Amino acid sequence: MQISLKWRELLPRSRKKEAQEKEHAPDYRKYLFKGREFLLYTAEGFGITALIAWFFYRSFWAVIPLSPLIVFFLRGMQKKLAKSRREKLALQFRDMILSAAAGLQAGYSVENAFLAAGEDVARLYGADSIMAGETAVLRRGLGNSIPLEQMLMDLGRRSGVPDVEDFAEVFSIAKRSGGAMNEMIKRSAAITGDKIEISREIRTLLASRRYEQKIMNLIPFLIVAYLQLTSGGFFDVLYGNPAGILIMTACLAVYLAAFLLSGKIVDIEV
Repeated sequence: MQISLKWRELLPRSRKKEAQEKEHAPDYRKYLFKGREFLLYTAEGFGITALIAWFFYRSFWAVIPLSPLIVFFLRGMQKKLAKSRREKLALQFRDMILSAAAGLQAGYSVENAFLAAGEDVARLYGADSIMAGETAVLRRGLGNSIPLEQMLMDLGRRSGVPDVEDFAEVFSIAKRSGGAMNEMIKRSAAITGDKIEISREIRTLLASRRYEQKIMNLIPFLIVAYLQLTSGGFFDVLYGNPAGILIMTACLAVYLAAFLLSGKIVDIEV
């Protein structure tokens, strides 16, 4: 049952599901492929798996036992795309609460300040932006008499972004206790903005290291390709026999472990 559920998470969204996601609040902790994305990344994962099968076993039939690598690749792309979407959400949410603070200073009520801020962010990032969709959710919720703090708490839970969750909790407490909403919102926006800037600086500093990591991931393939061109048959003893298959399987395991470890080293969360 768990395997079927995992496969279901990899399948692309249907048009009906996409419409439901637009109508209801999405969960930013997960990413579901669109139809074209699923086909594109599946083809890319199959190509990488075929390359590994030929490189390590000199047989495309090895793609069959190596097919779980395609699933791991798709899951890795889902995590990467979900993380990218959360980063966009954090940036747009920061701008939204800054605009909401300005609205409160202008004399708006808290609810109207957030709705006006959402419209400002939608004009800044586009009608298809994340916060434009969330503003529509807020508007529908307020129209149904759902408290603003409850909807922000729900957004914090769905976002998977600690800054959004923290803001929602502080906002809920301040709303119930009658705290200084304007100061609280401005301070939260400043803290969130500082963390985003630090994240950007770290990503900039690590950009060269990420590039080096990608090159190092290709080095084993380039070395073997060079030896095959300059010394044909040098590695033939490792293919087509049980001992060679065991050795190349061990090499593949070491390579995959190094690949995953290098990815974790350059993946720094703030």
